[in-house]
Amino acid sequence: MTKGPRANRGGVAAGRENRAALIAAARVEFEANGIDAPLSAIARRAGVGQGSLYRHFPDRVSLAVAVFEENIEEIEALAADGAPSLRAVTDLVTHQIEGASALIQLIATERADARVDHIAARLRAVVAAAWAEHAADTPAGITDEDIMLAISMVAAAVSLAPASERHYLARRAWRLLGPGIGRAVAPGDEP
Repeated sequence: MTKGPRANRGGVAAGRENRAALIAAARVEFEANGIDAPLSAIARRAGVGQGSLYRHFPDRVSLAVAVFEENIEEIEALAADGAPSLRAVTDLVTHQIEGASALIQLIATERADARVDHIAARLRAVVAAAWAEHAADTPAGITDEDIMLAISMVAAAVSLAPASERHYLARRAWRLLGPGIGRAVAPGDEP
């Protein structure tokens, strides 16, 4: 019986490769099937056994947090270059939602989990900083929490849609949020 490419390797290097393969596979499966994608499909796509998956990620949330860590880092990198506009933040978050709506699904469904709350808090911090810097660009009475709610609403609109329809639905949802918050933060391109 011939073993797969990872089966003959051992040690720390193989562990890092397996972990990276699991994260990449989970990103694809979460994008295609949402946050409830079968863990067995993720392990199979990564070319590892389920035992390896559970050694690296004892539960679905720990795997999802690892996958979405890159999304949050990208958002934080935008903020590290100076206070981004609300539009820049929501453009990036919308782009991420279109590709990985499971991130917002995870934040919405597992908010009581400290690991997920940490990711949500990091997103809220970037949104709050952009809002504080550019509050004059938003309609009176709009808060950073309103922007987070709007992001969640847009994510809900696209989370169950096929990938080919997500961009259109995201644009449409932002337009429907105008003339209030949608006008200040809606992505600039037309559908």
